[in-house]
Amino acid sequence: MLSLAVATDAETLDRIRGPLADRGISASYVPYRKRTLSLSDPPFSLDEFDVGLVYPGRLMEGGVLDAFLDIPWVNDRDAVLRSRNKAGVLARLERAGVPVPETVFVSNPTDADDVLDALAGFDYPVVVKPNSATRGVAVTKVGDADSALGVTDYLDLIHEFPATDDKSYLVQEYVPDATDYRVMVLDGEYAGAVERRGTGWKHNVHRGADATAVDPPERVKTVAENTAVALDIALLGVDVLDTGSRTVVNETNARPTVDSETKYEDGFYDRFAELVRATRR
Repeated sequence: MLSLAVATDAETLDRIRGPLADRGISASYVPYRKRTLSLSDPPFSLDEFDVGLVYPGRLMEGGVLDAFLDIPWVNDRDAVLRSRNKAGVLARLERAGVPVPETVFVSNPTDADDVLDALAGFDYPVVVKPNSATRGVAVTKVGDADSALGVTDYLDLIHEFPATDDKSYLVQEYVPDATDYRVMVLDGEYAGAVERRGTGWKHNVHRGADATAVDPPERVKTVAENTAVALDIALLGVDVLDTGSRTVVNETNARPTVDSETKYEDGFYDRFAELVRATRR
């Protein structure tokens, strides 16, 4: 049986363990974080795993784990870094012709006048978000320039994402009346989608939004597939905003939570298992 290293003990592992075992792949958590770890006597066998699922999000710890295991990852370090940089993702997608919201990248700290110049190109409200944080942390909608400067001053003062020491942020157009989809793409092909609905304007599941399995319009599937191909990431969650007249990619996640099987296309785990095996080869 092929042995798969999973660098998180969250809900994804519980969901994938059974279906992958049915397909000849044993998925196990690697206990590498939030503990002491002897570099000469690690708490797991170095030849226990054949392949890894997704490179750890904490990059320094990931580098240690990667040195121990020396295995290929379905989504390797470069894929995780590529997806985590929101501005980098949007810039790549722009060049590839994939539609994205109008966005300005701010290398913080910068002068307030420069921020005001950037804001002058938008209609209010605008969205201000950290460039590399996750789970909707610090994503803010502001309705005027004074409010925007208050938010950016705050970011200038305290924002420091611990994995990257990144203080940059984005100023982005707000896309009103859009349906919010998280689309899963496996090896460049659509694999399923959920529609996310929250009580406010943000529809992040980690902030309490509901995620309901849906069959999105073909335009949503196509833009998600094009995104995965442009970024060259094998297992990718693509956040798509669709108004009916406009479809844009908002963010991507190379460390996506795998949802219940009912929220994906038939044959999802067959394809998932084949992707793991292909990575091993």
